[in-house]
Amino acid sequence: MEIKAADVAKLRKMTGAGMMDCKNALVEAKGDYTRAQEIIREKGKLVAAKRADRETSEGAVKIRVDGGKGIIVCLGCETDFVSQNSEFQDLVNSIADVAIANFPADMEALKVCKLANGETVEEAISQQTGKSGEKHSLVAYHRLDAPYVAQYVHTINGKLGAIVAFNKPVPEQLGKGVAMQVVSMKPVSISVADCPEEVIAEERKVAIEKTKEEQIRKAVDAAIKKAGINPAHCDTDDHIDSNTAKGWLTPEQAKQAREIIKTVSAEKAANLPEQMIQNIANGRVQKFLKENTLEEQEYQMGDGKTSVKDTIKAVDKEAKVTAFYRVSLND
Repeated sequence: MEIKAADVAKLRKMTGAGMMDCKNALVEAKGDYTRAQEIIREKGKLVAAKRADRETSEGAVKIRVDGGKGIIVCLGCETDFVSQNSEFQDLVNSIADVAIANFPADMEALKVCKLANGETVEEAISQQTGKSGEKHSLVAYHRLDAPYVAQYVHTINGKLGAIVAFNKPVPEQLGKGVAMQVVSMKPVSISVADCPEEVIAEERKVAIEKTKEEQIRKAVDAAIKKAGINPAHCDTDDHIDSNTAKGWLTPEQAKQAREIIKTVSAEKAANLPEQMIQNIANGRVQKFLKENTLEEQEYQMGDGKTSVKDTIKAVDKEAKVTAFYRVSLND
């Protein structure tokens, strides 16, 4: 059966697929447009399955806010070239539009929402995978419903953004500034009180181990220095070898340094002052919470000395952040 250029063009207009894909689908379908469309969709699913294990580190983050409702969605792909393509941008914008219109509860619910052309979000993503030959995936979707929702998408690359919920309306500039704070400073929670217990427990564990290592290292350095050896030449076993080869340590000094490290480390580890270790670790945990909880962070869009919480209170004493979502393709 002869497939005319007009037939191919018609199917291309209907599906958006490439010319050769349309021609091959029409040949296989013996000119049946409905079957040809199914073949193109099936091809998209096949390509998606073949590329399922690929990384989607490129893509775009889009946000929509309508009244007190806000959504943030991220569509991923494999290369920056594809992410800048107009078809990719049209798709992710369409997904964002249908997300704010339907306000689905989660990502799975978003996938079955229908776009203007009648395809579900999941079908459209699969179709685009087939057309581009690159894996496309819905990386993230979150929603907020609050009296006021602020937003910010990093405009340089469009690959990270945030939505922030407030308990009441705030000036647009302040809302945007707090959203920018979330994007740039990556807080783990709104406040110290709602920081996940597992996060604090892990930071405390790291702080204790780091403090112990520092106390042991101080004792070792003092002992090495007392022996007349430069501690900086003995901070690691590899450095002892390299500094011996350079002539900065004699073989005898290298041997002595290793013996000091072994002996003093064991002695100090067995006699560490527990209360001091806990006090230093507590200080480190508090520092972590100040730097990584939104309210306690220094507000980056201000003078850099006032906390986010105090900045908001200065504008409206009753205003506060109640939730936020940050989405990034790069971290």
